[in-house]
Amino acid sequence: MEHSGWNETYPRPQLRRDSFFPLDRNWTLNGRPIRAPWPPQAALSGYRGAVGDVLRYETAFNLPEGFLPRDCRAVLHFGAVDQVAEAVVNGVSVARHEGGYLPFSADITDALVPGENRLEVKAVDALSHDYPYGKQHRRPHGMRYTPVSGIWQPVWLEAVPDRGAVKSVRVTPDLAGVTVEVDAGGADYNLAVPLGNGKLLTAAGKSGRPLRLEVPEPRLWEPDDPYLYTMTIATAADHVESYFALRTVDAREINGHTRLCLNGKPIFLQGVLDQGYFEDGLFLPRSPDEYGADVMRMKEMGFNTLRKHVKVEPEAFYYACDRLGMLVVQDMVNSGEYRYLRDTVIPTFLSKKRNDLGAGGGEKRRAFFERHCLDTVAHLRNHPCVVGWTIFNEGWGQYDSDRIYRLLKPADPTRFFMTTSGWFAQRESDVQSEHVYFSNRVLEGNQPGKFLFLSECGGFSRRIEGHVSRERKNYGYGEQCRSELDLEARISSLHRDMVMPSIPNGLCGCIYTQLSDVEGETNGLYTYDRQVRKIRPEFMRDLAFEVKQALEKAVGNG
Repeated sequence: MEHSGWNETYPRPQLRRDSFFPLDRNWTLNGRPIRAPWPPQAALSGYRGAVGDVLRYETAFNLPEGFLPRDCRAVLHFGAVDQVAEAVVNGVSVARHEGGYLPFSADITDALVPGENRLEVKAVDALSHDYPYGKQHRRPHGMRYTPVSGIWQPVWLEAVPDRGAVKSVRVTPDLAGVTVEVDAGGADYNLAVPLGNGKLLTAAGKSGRPLRLEVPEPRLWEPDDPYLYTMTIATAADHVESYFALRTVDAREINGHTRLCLNGKPIFLQGVLDQGYFEDGLFLPRSPDEYGADVMRMKEMGFNTLRKHVKVEPEAFYYACDRLGMLVVQDMVNSGEYRYLRDTVIPTFLSKKRNDLGAGGGEKRRAFFERHCLDTVAHLRNHPCVVGWTIFNEGWGQYDSDRIYRLLKPADPTRFFMTTSGWFAQRESDVQSEHVYFSNRVLEGNQPGKFLFLSECGGFSRRIEGHVSRERKNYGYGEQCRSELDLEARISSLHRDMVMPSIPNGLCGCIYTQLSDVEGETNGLYTYDRQVRKIRPEFMRDLAFEVKQALEKAVGNG
């Protein structure tokens, strides 16, 4: 089979080495050909077999000549495999992983043989709710979508020095510089940062010890100027490339309200819900370039924020947001049970209060969810685009939320945590979150120390014939919009009757549902195939400008 289109993109942009050998060719799944790295349920995978709970992948590879020097180890990387995976090289089990949304790797050097090597991946995906699963459902309907199974992100090899290898880099920025922590297996390292004026900022560091870099004439990262500093880290045996940005996120009291600030200045999160689904690839687009295309589609409409909804993306997505200047509010991926009446109908129309102490299912589910949250923060915390985290959305799998806030906040005090998005709020959170569908009402920021965030709204459906995934039973909020002007009128009313009047009361952001249609949902600003834009970009830009003016008026000289 031909290469997938992902083979030219190094999957880990913040820790790049020269050695990169993609393994996306000649896979079979349960004896039938499959085009990796797309999941078998996706059209792009080309898979023609049934997808059961047990998936057995096989491929063979020969290492390129000179790929593995004598003093190096071969490391096998998986972007993500859903849900439980075991990797076997030449009959030797080299790795086992549980989850489905985060990367894992294994040293396979001792299992390699001269010439052809065989790689097997045994995956089990019973859609267990003990693990994070997001919106996957065995019977897709409404806002529940086609599940993905097995390999759904790139698989690749790299050669890593036996000693003195750079294992991880952790960066913590502010407005004057950055603190860098490098794990190089105990080795000393040298760090270099080009400053863009012909000068080079250099420093020497010790593995495991924080290294402070003051950056002269700092250039700050923001949506209109997403400046990235490149950085090289070298030990006696290793050399990697990375990057960082200078920016801060905090909340400040301004004119009697708590305001979210980027780089010390109030900002309004003018955003859309981004679920990361693609018609032909489901969890994975045809090319990583599609992430940048989505970012630019939204920037053209005046948006500065994507709320990444109950999904962790390949790093190519976050890199696109880093370099193109798109803020990201990252959701944790929900596990546990969802109940339509309890979690959606009652809080939408009756009561938004519920005590969550002691809820949450079995011990395994709770322990895995908490570990997965911590691992998600560790995995993504270096990306400057990420400005906040959502722990629970609309009660899905929610339990002990105050305790979990206290668990996660120390892992990343540089960003905000929205403990509960929508409803069932307890005490501990950096955000007062509201979800408002089916009506427009002025919101009040009345919780001291928390900024007010309309983290979901809108969802107006406009069906475009010839560009719908399901011909029947389309899903959206309210009556179908019959035209572009009808959709614009509803979005205009939402902003002028609810969003803008709420800004003087402390509103700091608005997330419109959603970027694109997803399967039966026809409430996107684009169709599922991204072929039709449903609304004029200049109309959305004008609204965003009015929102910005309302914020400037509300904060004054504060």
